[in-house]
Amino acid sequence: MRCPFCGHGEDRVVDSRELGEGTQVRRRRECVRCGKRFTTYERIEESPALVIKRDGRREPYNRAKVIAGLVRACEKRPVTMADMEAMADKVEAMINQRGSREVSSREIGEVLMEELRRRDQVAYVRFASVYRRFEDLEEFHRELERLRKSEA
Repeated sequence: MRCPFCGHGEDRVVDSRELGEGTQVRRRRECVRCGKRFTTYERIEESPALVIKRDGRREPYNRAKVIAGLVRACEKRPVTMADMEAMADKVEAMINQRGSREVSSREIGEVLMEELRRRDQVAYVRFASVYRRFEDLEEFHRELERLRKSEA
């Protein structure tokens, strides 16, 4: 592992912690040359799942796309990056539990919406408006009413 600060190839592990229900390991490392610390993440290499899009296309599952969608929905909201990583972990756990290496984008969206609904209702509505392709104010209003009724 090369130091991101000085490029030296030798470091020592200062701390290791398990993350994501044992699916990842976070390691704090210290460069032996410059002494600066940095974090690395290790995860089991898995065969990539395929996402079946609305139009029937299939593309490899991309965690970065899931996180990017969550970041947009959670912008200026009290949802941490750790929360978003945990939501992406839930999606991956769902994919792994299915046994099939194909999952629909709809299933991924539903998992994320449920997680967002529990964490932050504004982020949930933002995500839902894009995911469900709201066309007008009436659709937006119906979703708000559904949210209000589920909270009662």
